[in-house]
This record gives sequence, C-alpha cells and structure tokens, in this order.
Amino acid sequence: MIKDDHYWMGKAIDEAQKAEAIGEVPIGAVIVKDGAVIARGHNLRESKQDPSAHAEMIAIRKAAKKLASWRLTGATLYVTLEPCTMCMGAIILSRLDRVVFGSYDPKGGAAGSLFDFSDDKRLNHSVVLTPGVRGAETSGMLSAFFVKLRAQKKQERLSSNS
Repeated sequence: MIKDDHYWMGKAIDEAQKAEAIGEVPIGAVIVKDGAVIARGHNLRESKQDPSAHAEMIAIRKAAKKLASWRLTGATLYVTLEPCTMCMGAIILSRLDRVVFGSYDPKGGAAGSLFDFSDDKRLNHSVVLTPGVRGAETSGMLSAFFVKLRAQKKQERLSSNS
C-alpha cells in the first residue's frame, strides 16, 4: 500500500478525534519522516490551560525529542487545520520541509489565509505547503464541534435562568 497525503491526513484526523473526545477543539497533527510517523499531537489547550498546547506544537516538540534534534529536516507535518502564526513560527524554526493541511483557517491561518509565512523571503527557511487534503472532512469536523458547543452553552444558559 502506498501511503500518500490522504493516508497520513487520516492519522492527523485520528488525533483530532482524540481531542474532540476530551472536549478539545478537534485539531490533530502527525509528523512523518522516512515513511513513518515520528510524532503525534492533538489540541490540549483546555486540558492543560496552555495557550501554546496546539496540535502542531505538541507534535513538533515530540519529534525533536525523538530525533534528539531541533532540526526536523526531511519531515512533513500533517495537520487538520491551517497552522496559526505561532505554529508557523515553530514550523519554520524547526526546519520542517513540508506542511500538509486540511482546512483553511480564515480567522487565524498563517499558511495562506491571513498571512503566508511559508515562503517569506525575509525568513531563513521556507516550507512547501499542500492545502486542502481531506479539507471537506476536516472542516466538517470543526463545524460540527462548534455547532454542538454552541448548543451546549445555550442549554446551560437556559438551565441557569430557570
């Protein structure tokens, strides 16, 4: 079986589902090098009360630890949502070669939506982007999560007003 971007994004989606199962925004990431996953991560901002506990940041830290190097050259990050400015900074600083993402993030994306740090000539590293892989699926997961969250919050308000 040839493991392509579609396949690896499925692994990131698995991570996003882990986040959703614990009440986190369903965003997941995996880092692949030499045809194998070397690190995984999913959102843990609420669980850890840590604004930097994004799926990408967790995966990057784990990959650097596994390789005993902050340089992640030769690796690809698969993430279900377009990385934000913080995560794109870490991606560039860690020298990841490529980022494959599912959905664009029009309110916070730094890989084509609000900003595009992937090929900014002022920076010392550029990253190849492949957007939209399983985008309808990843977007649908996020939309369904927020619909459910809004309904829960509305129910909580109604219950507290009774």
